[in-house]
Amino acid sequence: MLTITQALYDQIVAHAREDHPDEACGVVAGPVGEGRPERFIPMLNAARSPTFYEFDSGDLLKLYREMDDRDEEPVVIYHSHTATEAYPSRTDISYANEPGAHYVLVSTADADGLGDFQFRSYRIVDGEVSEEEVKVVEAY
Repeated sequence: MLTITQALYDQIVAHAREDHPDEACGVVAGPVGEGRPERFIPMLNAARSPTFYEFDSGDLLKLYREMDDRDEEPVVIYHSHTATEAYPSRTDISYANEPGAHYVLVSTADADGLGDFQFRSYRIVDGEVSEEEVKVVEAY
């Protein structure tokens, strides 16, 4: 189960809506080994695409160095789908290389009248996708 604060949930949703019609992407870091998302880090979608996201390699290297310096790890890796449901694509699954992370997908298809808004979380390990419950809390 992903337990996330209302504030972080709102920040992820706002970023997804802000970048629409392009996919938004980012990370929520937390203390190593605790599995608690704390620090919201919106990233630039280097692909600038409505159907694909890509972290800039320089930005990603900088982020991992910063997290290492702060004894953090990526607890949530998120991105949006702009015209489809919030379910990992084959590409999303192939790029999922953090087995301990929660992969959050936000569908902003509702912004175009193409579907309902969705905020869903998955574990993706060795190509296997498992959806998990999302619990939104006021504080930890």
